[in-house]
Amino acid sequence: MKPVKVALVVQNCIAGKFEKNFEVSCQFISAAAQKGAKIIVFPEMNLTGYVAGKDIISISKSLDKETTDPFSNLAKDLNIAILVGLAEKTHKKNIYASHLVFYPDGSFDVYRKIHTSPFEKKYFTAGNNITIFKSQGLKFGVQLCYDAHFPELSLAMALKKTDIIFIPHASPRGNSQKKYNSWMRHLRSRAFDNGLYIAACNQTGNNSKGLSFPGICLLIGPDGNVIYKSINNTEGLHIIDIDKTVLEQVRSHKMTYFLPNRRSDLFKF
Repeated sequence: MKPVKVALVVQNCIAGKFEKNFEVSCQFISAAAQKGAKIIVFPEMNLTGYVAGKDIISISKSLDKETTDPFSNLAKDLNIAILVGLAEKTHKKNIYASHLVFYPDGSFDVYRKIHTSPFEKKYFTAGNNITIFKSQGLKFGVQLCYDAHFPELSLAMALKKTDIIFIPHASPRGNSQKKYNSWMRHLRSRAFDNGLYIAACNQTGNNSKGLSFPGICLLIGPDGNVIYKSINNTEGLHIIDIDKTVLEQVRSHKMTYFLPNRRSDLFKF
């Protein structure tokens, strides 16, 4: 079984500069396709930029054809699945931290962040759907930043036989090494406990609205070990391989795959 090439993007996302962020994103998508990537994953809210205060009202975007068609066309033309993020404004004026999954057939789905942080709750509405996506031979979930701190969300995705959870971040403050140390406290557990891959990427640099993001991305295997990491704080494209034979090895071993032995009679989810 041939590994699936995935591109993780560490991007400097300027808040409120949709056209600029869009242009840079398209450049990354083209470069990823040239390198043979079948899926490309951008940080949380990479298109609109990230803010947690009232500025999010003016920079949020609706999911109209002007916003979505360019990515649908790129996904179709390049035969690549594209995962991009934005602050989504609905016709009811709700704002969601949303991640869009564009498929090679031109269609797309939406994941809306389920767990909003204490700083986001005033302006963001929480999503309610645990969606599992399928593309390019992988079954995957999406979580956004703060979502990753809630083990039951990863468990719910794992119980649906998810191969990998992509976790795009817009996580500011600190340097890349400190952010890596922080992520290690919970992301390795999400992978190891559930027997699946975890791939995460963050924004980087100054967003023009008072926030600075440490550039970092990583891949953790289903055995809980770090396979790939970049903590050099620079904008860039990172190619990783998702090998499903490794998943099979972990899940076929009675002492490395724990989910079949859950007391589901006690835990009703």
